Amino acid sequence: MALVDASGVSLPTEHPRRRIVSLIPSTTELLCALGLADCLVGITAYCREPAHVTRTKIRIGGEKDPDLDRIKALAPDLVIANVEENRAAHVETLRGWGIPVWVTYPRTVDAALAMIREVGEVTGARATAARMLAELEPLVARTRATMARRAPVAVFYAIWRDPYMTVGPDTYVHDVLTLCGAANVFGDATDRYPAVTLDAVAARAPGIIVLPDEPFRFRAVHRRDFDAYPDVPAVRDGRILLVDGKPFTWHGPRLADALRTLPRLFHPDLHGGCEAHPPSPPRSGPGMNPGPPRVPRP
Repeated sequence: MALVDASGVSLPTEHPRRRIVSLIPSTTELLCALGLADCLVGITAYCREPAHVTRTKIRIGGEKDPDLDRIKALAPDLVIANVEENRAAHVETLRGWGIPVWVTYPRTVDAALAMIREVGEVTGARATAARMLAELEPLVARTRATMARRAPVAVFYAIWRDPYMTVGPDTYVHDVLTLCGAANVFGDATDRYPAVTLDAVAARAPGIIVLPDEPFRFRAVHRRDFDAYPDVPAVRDGRILLVDGKPFTWHGPRLADALRTLPRLFHPDLHGGCEAHPPSPPRSGPGMNPGPPRVPRP
């Protein structure tokens, strides 16, 4: 049997993979959750979760600038990459050397679930992936049903500053927001990651402004950027939230955390229904990648 990845290349799934290089932090976490920590022979400089695993692994550089020769020397039987996070030229170089590469590109929650199943297939961890999905799929369904009965809250989700950037449609963050009861105020943008002015943000009148810690490391001081807009509901009501960005952006087991916390972040009065719990305290530590934004520049 063979599966076709996001780059249109098929990969046989008959044999388990024993030497894996992960080029995406969230996928590194997923592989560990699938019981493949011992198979990981190389990870990026930004792969830090789970810490007890990643601290022992060989680093092969960044997502955009990996050391391809070092990857080759590790003799992997599988490299996992992502359309958005990694460069197509690097993927083609690795494939030219005969190294199998599986490329992912989930842009919706449903696609992220499919990715878990596919990664389980190509790594030989089918049973573990099925158990993970047995938890996640009903949780997605319950969350969707619960939030369908509520009016969505207008939310501005920032991903970068100077210039401010946000998420448009056809992005994983947009779909997570929608599923969890938020209406992305730039959900009608023509770009996937548009640059926006604060005047434009104010004109959309968000009820909540979300400032995550990655890819840009937003801090408490950045709330002051919105002081000039006291009539914006999020500013008026003190709902400029500093949050951990991973539940919004990481594909894999982190989705369970998102579905159990984010609905109540947007709807504090929510009780039961989709197993929502109070959100975790906002993080003040550094983001996973403090460098330039890992999104297309405007």
